Amino acid sequence: MSALELVIWSMALGAIATVGVARLADLLVRPSEAQVRAVAFHATVFLVVLVLSGVLGHLAQSAAERLHVLQVLAGPLGVGLANFWIRGWLSAHQRDRLMSIGLRVAALLLPLGGVGAVLLLPRELQLPAAAGLSLVGSSMTLWLTFRGWLMGDRLALVMAIGCLLTLPAIGGMYALAMNLSDIGPAWQAVFALCAALSNGLAGFVLWRRDRHEWKARRNENAELPIDPVTKLLGGKELVRKLIVAQRRRRRTRRDGAVLAILIFDLDRISAQVGSAGVHEMLITIGGRIQRQVGVVNPVGRYWERCFVTLVEAIHSPAWLRTLGLRVATSLRQPVEVAGLDGQRVKIRLDIGVGVVHLVPGPLEVEDVLHDAEQMAEAARGMRSRAAIMDPTTGKVVPVEVANLGPRRHRHGAAAHADAVPHAVPGAHRPARG
Repeated sequence: MSALELVIWSMALGAIATVGVARLADLLVRPSEAQVRAVAFHATVFLVVLVLSGVLGHLAQSAAERLHVLQVLAGPLGVGLANFWIRGWLSAHQRDRLMSIGLRVAALLLPLGGVGAVLLLPRELQLPAAAGLSLVGSSMTLWLTFRGWLMGDRLALVMAIGCLLTLPAIGGMYALAMNLSDIGPAWQAVFALCAALSNGLAGFVLWRRDRHEWKARRNENAELPIDPVTKLLGGKELVRKLIVAQRRRRRTRRDGAVLAILIFDLDRISAQVGSAGVHEMLITIGGRIQRQVGVVNPVGRYWERCFVTLVEAIHSPAWLRTLGLRVATSLRQPVEVAGLDGQRVKIRLDIGVGVVHLVPGPLEVEDVLHDAEQMAEAARGMRSRAAIMDPTTGKVVPVEVANLGPRRHRHGAAAHADAVPHAVPGAHRPARG
């Protein structure tokens, strides 16, 4: 390794270490499990680059065989650990089964594949096998992270860009380790820059997400009116955020969505489990909604039995079908709370989810919220418990039968029988309370 090449990779390692030290300082100020995972992530990236770039071998004069084994293991182990942590940051186990299974399988199989390459393959095939495993695992991470963005997680797009930069970084470093060709300082500078930028983008996303969750837990933002029971946003702040989002949407021309979730038979539940049980149930509901829409999208309690969430950006109108069904399915799962006798009891919720498609044009926030509540009322009589206005008919229908875009499906007359035969704006507003 020449002096110039050593300088290039030392600068990349310095940039990676700087991000890691900043997160370590954040950990000391605001200790949490998420902060520990973030520090471990940056430390793993640092070690992978240190080993694969050849800097470790140059500085420590390690035995060739030992360095070779470390290089074989570094890529699969590092990518596998990253998949494990990213799965948690994306809340994949609560959001999407394919995403959760894909990241979990990659996290388990990649390290095993690296160990298997060391033990089973001839020496000349070990580094190519490790490089292939690392690139396949990184490509899967890129795809599943991008899928998280399509499902409404705005920060996942930045993470996906970081995953994209990981591909040339890993490929280039393994090319160096295998001595495939005479890779000059210019190309090495590109690979090093990709590694540093990838780590920096991931660090930015994780910092934003952890800081948002930390503020939500500790209610630091005193100027935001918080619902005293759920610790989510209150009705006034939700309306303010909707107004700001509508102004921003006129500039960006991006579509969004508002969901209203109504809880029915609250008196029956209160008689069964008491006020403490109702409060515990409301906290659980708020947490489930937040997990489904992502921590970057605001969720609040609009009034006593109504939750509202704003999804700032959606990939396409057809995605509203997935969003509505996912939220409704999550909320229909039993909630375990403390009963009047102190024993834990499971209660099933009677809920309705109303989905409103936000378009860049002028929309009155009061009308949007009224329409969302009316659709949530209508959803109570539908099998999926999620309703939306079909843009082609102007009727309120179950989200699974609405004609929302290219993923249109034909359904039989039985499915269409759930449709409400009038448009929402003329419907009667439900009584609050």
